[in-house]
Amino acid sequence: MADSDPPFWESKRVEDMSSDEWESICDGCAKCCLIKLEDEDTGEIALTRLHCKLLDAETCRCSDYPNRKQHVPDCVILTPKDVSELRWMPSSCAYRLIHEGKPLPDWHHLISGDKELVHQRGASIMGRTLSEDTLFDPDDVDQIEAWIVDWDGNEP
Repeated sequence: MADSDPPFWESKRVEDMSSDEWESICDGCAKCCLIKLEDEDTGEIALTRLHCKLLDAETCRCSDYPNRKQHVPDCVILTPKDVSELRWMPSSCAYRLIHEGKPLPDWHHLISGDKELVHQRGASIMGRTLSEDTLFDPDDVDQIEAWIVDWDGNEP
């Protein structure tokens, strides 16, 4: 790639990216691994401070990424085909930013070359969540609602 050529995430449509390119867009924030609640009346999505039981909280990576759907049937697998439906993702999500035509933040590893910077800058969930397994009854919505938080910094 010549110095004047834009990087793939700025020059390709997500539908035209290779699977490796698509996967490399992930910034490792793990916000997609948060337990979500949907308001049945409005369809509004609320994120919580609870993460999926498969998330390794020390690395912000899935402990069984290739088989995650087998262990967590409602796991949302992000693909270029469904990128337009990412309204529930936080505004900092790299997939969402690219879809919206916005630049990646300076802490993103494709910009900085450092995959740890997302954690150092506080843009990931590292150290701020608990596993959904800590709940006594994961089907108790009232118990889950106590963990709702707005990851974009606004009042929930």
